[in-house]
Amino acid sequence: MKNGIFIISLDLELFWGVRDVTDLEAYGESILGVRTSFPKTINLLDEYKVCATIASVGLLFFEEKSTLMKELPSLKPKYVDEDLSPYPTLENIGKNEEVDKFHFGKELISCVSSNHEIATHTFSHYYCLEPGQNKDEFEQDLVGALNIMKKCGLKCTSIVFPRNQINPDYLDVCARNGIIAYRGNPKSWIYRASEARQESLIKRFLRLLDSYINITGRNIYGIENLTQHGLINIPGSAFLRPYNSRLHLLEKLKVYRIKRSMLMAAKKNKIYHLWWHPHNFGLNQEKNIQLLTNILEYYKELNKLYKFQSSTISDTAEVILKLKTKDVRN
Repeated sequence: MKNGIFIISLDLELFWGVRDVTDLEAYGESILGVRTSFPKTINLLDEYKVCATIASVGLLFFEEKSTLMKELPSLKPKYVDEDLSPYPTLENIGKNEEVDKFHFGKELISCVSSNHEIATHTFSHYYCLEPGQNKDEFEQDLVGALNIMKKCGLKCTSIVFPRNQINPDYLDVCARNGIIAYRGNPKSWIYRASEARQESLIKRFLRLLDSYINITGRNIYGIENLTQHGLINIPGSAFLRPYNSRLHLLEKLKVYRIKRSMLMAAKKNKIYHLWWHPHNFGLNQEKNIQLLTNILEYYKELNKLYKFQSSTISDTAEVILKLKTKDVRN
């Protein structure tokens, strides 16, 4: 690559990323906050001419319950933990987006400008490593997501796996359905894809600590070894943790860690990939928008100094594929 690449990806999931009603009560205000924070985020990205990959759950592409119920995949995941499946709860959702802001997201998706890529976050927020589900069920889910996107006039070529549960055995399913890229995980064991019961407190604590102190390295990437099972793996570099009043004294450390990694990527012509969920900005919106503005201002500086370029997951994958094809020919 001639220049470094800056990637932003957002996992748009609303209620569908929540495990149970208790969690909904705990995170309800954050989820509703997406209705105002997400358009602000898109407008801010557009202002700084930064493109993003918005990975949306397929269930959010509907405005009406009646339409949604007609588009469900024929095979549904049979998780051992039945609380992981959204399907038993569908009968209880509201009739449309106007009355139910937790389960419908067509209005949010429509505010995404053409500067950005809309990727799939699977149809049902599908967990690829949880016990009970299988490859055929995953393919039905993926096809369902791609079909509803196609009906909305969108061509999808990238995927972000829910909870970052990347199952290598499922990547060929993605490839034969037109997906060319996905967001992978950093190399450190603390970010290794695993089912929920393997998510130990020590791993979660170390990931939190890594957001403020450099434990796992810069997590920037060249194009070498990014091809996995026929797809381009664009690993995440860091999760952008939202403002937390209890950790406000550490905010400068968090931003410094991100900026140092961005600088290294810009200088060394590498990829830096920042991601978060829109509901992370649902609370403390002013603080979070200020945080993002700070990062985008720094991107602007790096763009001028080192020609650091903003890109989406799919566009970056296209560049890598072209370079690899060129190398083979030479």
